[in-house]
Amino acid sequence: MSIFGKIMGAIFGSTPASAAPAGSAPSGSAPAGAAPGTSAPASGATVDVASIVDAAVAAHKGEKLEWRTSIVDLMKALDVDSSLAARKDLAKELGYSGDTNDSASMNVWLHKQVMSKLAANGGKLPPEIKH
Repeated sequence: MSIFGKIMGAIFGSTPASAAPAGSAPSGSAPAGAAPGTSAPASGATVDVASIVDAAVAAHKGEKLEWRTSIVDLMKALDVDSSLAARKDLAKELGYSGDTNDSASMNVWLHKQVMSKLAANGGKLPPEIKH
């Protein structure tokens, strides 16, 4: 499963399309702008991303995770590998064209892209998150 697929699965729950390897989802199963192998919630329903991720953060007692601004903290909250190698893989998956050795710039770009794709796939984001 793709890294973005793991993020989607942690927030939206697993569906046959989102559990499939990248590129193996049937044509038309994902909304425009969605990563391959992902799908939106059924029948246009929205998912409150903040409530799901806030609950995941609460489960990480003792850690202060700023998922609203940090891709690393978002991935940690969702129990997705947040290592630099994983973030470089996510950047490649999402089409990052910058220098992956500039992790600060890459991380800002990744967070914005992930939030945008979550919103495009039926995720309701808090108003302070720009996507």
